[in-house]
Amino acid sequence: MAHAPEPPFTHDRTPRIGILLANLGTPDAPTPKAVRRYLAQFLADPRVIEIAPWLWKPALHGVILNVRPRQSAERYQAIWTKDGSPLLTHSLRQRTLVLGYLGQRLKRAGFPADLCPVEIGMRYGNPSIGAALAKLRASHCEKILVLPLYPQYAASTTGSTFDAVSAQLAQARRIPALRFVETFHADEGYIQALAQNVNDYWMKNGRPARLVLSFHGLPRRTLERGDPYHCYCHVTARLLARELGLTPSQWTLAFQSRFGRAQWLTPYTSEVLTALGRENAGRVDVFCPGFVADCLETLEEIGIEGQDMFRKAGGKEFHLIPCLNEHPRWISALADLAFANLAGWLGESPDAAARELTQVRAKALGART
Repeated sequence: MAHAPEPPFTHDRTPRIGILLANLGTPDAPTPKAVRRYLAQFLADPRVIEIAPWLWKPALHGVILNVRPRQSAERYQAIWTKDGSPLLTHSLRQRTLVLGYLGQRLKRAGFPADLCPVEIGMRYGNPSIGAALAKLRASHCEKILVLPLYPQYAASTTGSTFDAVSAQLAQARRIPALRFVETFHADEGYIQALAQNVNDYWMKNGRPARLVLSFHGLPRRTLERGDPYHCYCHVTARLLARELGLTPSQWTLAFQSRFGRAQWLTPYTSEVLTALGRENAGRVDVFCPGFVADCLETLEEIGIEGQDMFRKAGGKEFHLIPCLNEHPRWISALADLAFANLAGWLGESPDAAARELTQVRAKALGART
């Protein structure tokens, strides 16, 4: 295998520690062409679609990619903003804010504030994980912390991110040291950020009769094959409900985004919202703890489609609570999570004199830089 070009190397460089924040991704535009390109990459991932390729590929290329892009483009158009994709917009802001928060943490601990560059990489679409890794390596990052922004581990999300990072670095001659945050579904800072986000909304808008905690769904067989995602969602929901002081009758867990005919994790969010509407349960709020940034699945699937289901079933008042997005408590928790996972990697950086001495020695041995 041919190796990709290595970043420029100098012996007087300052080694750094990179942080890769990874998320799912988004089309480049809300058009059928852009959505088709995005779905072709997403639905070709064997971690996402666990069907034999000989059976899946004809259906994907013969039917799905000829029908679904136009339908999905219309859904994206309903949530697209002047700044572009909500998911990408929030992700880029999170990256900038985490960089600032983390710089302050590093400085207080006695390290250079710019020791840890932060980049966003999308599993599908742009900016890609490969592009993010290239930026970090070009910044002299000899160690990289990979922090997938999926609080609850699933093979189809966090596992797929690991695959993408590995595939990109398989082309590198010098592979950086790697750490991988597998899950943070029960992280105290994350749970408290969720609770603060919900309470802030309730302080401004009042409280509901019922809170629905909606997580992205997965096929039921993933649980039977050993994926811990279902259990992690329940842990997050239970800890959040406790932090909010809710009784069991005041909240419900559900799973959204069902695709295909197979059985998925239950209860389905659509059925829960329909039942609550029929019961005339009063005001219903929906919050999506598994998404750290608003996206198609929250803004359109819940905020538009879910609300429509609820109202058609007889429900009256429906609220979608925004995701964590740029909430200060979440940014602080994310920076703390990254900092905690740098333990043992942080040490004294060589000063200018030490770097110059290293360069002198290297040149004496024939090095050019």
